Amino acid sequence: MLASFLDDIREGDLIAPRRMAERLRLPMTRLSRLARLNRNTMISRPESPAVQEKLGQIARIITHAAQLAGDEARAIIWFRHQPLPGWNRTAEELVEEGLAREVLDDLDRHAEGVYS
Repeated sequence: MLASFLDDIREGDLIAPRRMAERLRLPMTRLSRLARLNRNTMISRPESPAVQEKLGQIARIITHAAQLAGDEARAIIWFRHQPLPGWNRTAEELVEEGLAREVLDDLDRHAEGVYS
């Protein structure tokens, strides 16, 4: 389940932007805004440390949410559509605002049984 998400978005050792966009069912322009990257840079230089770091944050959020939800598809739906308590915005919106670390922290608290 989780391995399939990570396998599906990778090409070799890199996270492939196009594959991630397909798995999240997002157009490339939306993924680039979400990752706070230039679309052309993301496509032409996927090996860039900045591209890999930003896409890696999104991948970590999805895999962590999938572990909690027990299902990758539910994690993606949660990421895109479910407002987080206390934030009143979705994880997708928070990541786009540069708050990926806060989303991961919220998931960690949830995994420990602390609910916002």
